Amino acid sequence: MASLLAFAGSNSASSINFQLVRYTTSLIEGHEIEVLNMASETFPMYSEDREKQLGYPEALVKFQKKIEKADALILSVNEHNGGPSAYFKNLLDWLSRSNRNYLDKTKVFLMSTSPGQRGAIGAHEYVKYAFSRVGGEVTASYSLPSFNTNFEENSGIVNAALKKEHKSILDNFLLDL
Repeated sequence: MASLLAFAGSNSASSINFQLVRYTTSLIEGHEIEVLNMASETFPMYSEDREKQLGYPEALVKFQKKIEKADALILSVNEHNGGPSAYFKNLLDWLSRSNRNYLDKTKVFLMSTSPGQRGAIGAHEYVKYAFSRVGGEVTASYSLPSFNTNFEENSGIVNAALKKEHKSILDNFLLDL
């Protein structure tokens, strides 16, 4: 049994990426899962001056301990203007300052979704590369296009082909843990 930490890279209370995370974790049995709603997690904007004067924010320290405790991560990232949201980029900046290899050998199921047909692939690719630089191993990857067409809150992924692809990728990710 693996310990999984699941969250979205969005701090929006109505995050579609968090909906995808909740759906994904609902399909998992036999593992310990902690699902974090990042809408309740606040981090100050990173600056070198703030770091020198005040150190690392307590919320960051707690979040980093959860990452270190987890065997693997399930993450879905949102996209703003072709890249990750400022919120998530800021979190990545803070994490890399406190520990350059904060994902050391951590397996990651990286997902993304958006209302558009590209499924937030720009942010997805950015985070995939960023995680490789801090020791993370993105061993599974999935992008859900056209969220409002392909996902329903009570049913999850409604497009049969996309649902089958998601489940296959998730199952393979879990087998690798």
